[in-house]
Amino acid sequence: MIEIKTQDEIKNMRLACRAVAAALADIAERIRPGLSTLDIDKMAAASLEKSDAKPAFLGYRGYPATACVSVNEQVIHGIPRADKIIKEGDIVSIDLGAVVNGFYGDAAITVGVGEIKPADKILIETTKKSLDEALKKVRAGARLGDVSNAVEKTALSKNLSVIREFSGHGIGRKLHEEPSIPNFGLPGTGPALRNGMTLAIEPMLALGGEEVKFLRDGWTVVTADNSRAAHFEHTVLVKEGECEILTAL
Repeated sequence: MIEIKTQDEIKNMRLACRAVAAALADIAERIRPGLSTLDIDKMAAASLEKSDAKPAFLGYRGYPATACVSVNEQVIHGIPRADKIIKEGDIVSIDLGAVVNGFYGDAAITVGVGEIKPADKILIETTKKSLDEALKKVRAGARLGDVSNAVEKTALSKNLSVIREFSGHGIGRKLHEEPSIPNFGLPGTGPALRNGMTLAIEPMLALGGEEVKFLRDGWTVVTADNSRAAHFEHTVLVKEGECEILTAL
C-alpha cells in the first residue's frame, strides 16, 4: 500500500529533505583530489548535525557510516574509508539520508572531480537529465510506469545502461516504503500516482553493461565490467501539477 502523507507529515519530511540538500550542496562545493571518502562522510555528518537532523543510513541494517560514497565503477553503497583517496578525474556519487521527527529525506548526486573524461561527463549529465525527465512525469493521475520509462528512454538516447537490480522507493515514516520504482518500464502501466504520495526517484546508469556485483564488504555495489556509473536521487511530493522536489539543492 502506498501511503498518502498528511500536511504535518510533509512538513517534517521537508525539514529532513532540506538537511540532506544542504549537506550535498556543501559537499559538492568542497570535494577535491586528496580527500578520502571518509572525509566526505565526516562533512555529511557535520552538516546534518548543524541542521538538527539525524543520519538515516548510520546503523540501517548494519550500515556503518552516515553517507554512501561510491567512486567510479562503484554504483551505490560505497562504505567511506580513510584509505580510499579521491583523485583528479574521478567521479564520486554521494547518497545521503536524514531523519527529522521520525520522517525521512533521501537524495544523491554524482560529482566529477577536476578534469573528467568526455564520456564521464556525458554519463553524469545524462543521469541527471534522466532524473529531471522522470520528475516531469510525477503528477497526480500519472502512472508509475511513466516515471520509470522516462529514465530508461533518456539513458538509451545516449547508449547508456540502466542498472536494473536496484530501484527507487516510497519514503516517509520509513526510509524504504512502497512502491518500488524501477528505472525502466512501460508508460501507462503501474500504480496511479495520487496527491500526497512521497517518492524517492533515483536513476543509476552505467557506461558499460547493466550487470552488477557486491564487493566483499557486503555493501558496495560495482559494475560487473568495471565501467563507470552515476547516481542521482530526489525525494519528491506528488501534486496535481508539477511535483514538489523536497530535496532541491
